[in-house]
Parts: sequence; structure tokens; C-alpha cells
Amino acid sequence: MIKRIAHLPRDSFHLGLMLALTFSTGVIDAIGYLGLDRVFTGNMTGNVVILGMALVGADGLPVLGPLLALAGFMVGAALGGRVLKRADPGWTGRTTVLMSIVAVATLSVGVALFFVGEDLSHLVTVSITTVLGAAMGIQASTARFIGVKDVTTVVVTSTITGLAADSVLGSGKGSGSARRVTAVLLILAGAAAGAALLTWHLSAGLLLSAVITLVVTVLGAVHAKHHPNI
Repeated sequence: MIKRIAHLPRDSFHLGLMLALTFSTGVIDAIGYLGLDRVFTGNMTGNVVILGMALVGADGLPVLGPLLALAGFMVGAALGGRVLKRADPGWTGRTTVLMSIVAVATLSVGVALFFVGEDLSHLVTVSITTVLGAAMGIQASTARFIGVKDVTTVVVTSTITGLAADSVLGSGKGSGSARRVTAVLLILAGAAAGAALLTWHLSAGLLLSAVITLVVTVLGAVHAKHHPNI
């Protein structure tokens, strides 16, 4: 299996890894919004909108949760940017370390929720969404550094824009349409999976996302070992 991984082209392999993380983000965002007081931990555009509406008292929307998740995301993204500042292009040891942090953080929260239960205080809830926001910030900055076009792993607005703009109704270029459609469908499927897993337990989706991130991290490290950056 390792030999098969080693022979896969770098760009195609990185695309597959980022698409897997896109699905994982959909799962985590569904958990955050539906199970953790309507807070997105990956889609910061959603948090900014929720925060804006909440500030004028719309429909009792939360303020502290989205605000702290946004702050956590920015801290995580800044950390990722700092660590990767002098890294070589592509997947390196630093990339593996950062994605390992994301996997461990998500797994830790999932395991804690599994044993603690779902009756959480507001303080615990916002603490969880802040930690997950930071983890998604690290993931987003790492994905940005790897640079798979149209696949940021945490949001698909720009992906949908490119899909429509380059479609036959737009410029007609059609470049990257398959990749863009796949990214949109995967975050959609991830959100559906996360919502479904909530009917079993709050921790289920987080544990699934942690496993996906861990697998992506291991595969990325193995592939990079056989495709050193020159």
C-alpha cells in the first residue's frame, strides 16, 4: 500500500487529502451549529453573520460563542502561518506537526464529550467551540500553504463562485469544475453526516473527524517521505 501511495502524483494526492478534510469540516460545523449553541467552528463567514445579527438581538442568537470561535480560529491560523513561515512548499514535517495538533485537539474534545455526556454548561460549550475554532484555523492555514486551488477545506463560497463564473453560463472556461463540484458535495455530505451522528451522540461526529484528520496526516507524511521537496 505504501508503494502505491508513493507513486501517486503529488498534486492529485494533495487534492484528495484536502477533499477529505473538507468533508471533515462539514461534520464539525454541523456539530458546532446544531449541538453546540449555533456556533460554526470552520466557516467563519457564518460566525461573522451570526455575530452581526446577534449584536442587535435577533432571535436570541449567541454572541460569546461565535466571537470566541472567531478569535480561536484567528489564533490557530496565525500559529499555522508562523510555523510554516520558513517551511518548504508542499507537505513537510511542519505540516505533519500542525495537522497532528488538529487531530489531537478534535480527538480530545470528542473523547471528553463521550465520557462527560451532553449536558454541558455554557462555559464548557464556548470553551469547546473555541478549541475547535483554533484547530480549524490551523487546518485552514495549513491547507492554504499546501495550495490546492479552490479547496480551502473550511469554506466553499469561493469554490461555488469559481464554479458558476467558469460554467457555460459564465466565461465558459470550465476549468476545475470537477474539483469544485466535489468540494461542495463533500462539505454538504459532511454536514449531513454530522447532523445524523448527532442523533446518536454529540461526540460521534468529532471522533469521526478526528479519525479522518489523523488518516490524512499519516498519509500526507508517508507520501511526502517519498516525494521530498527539491
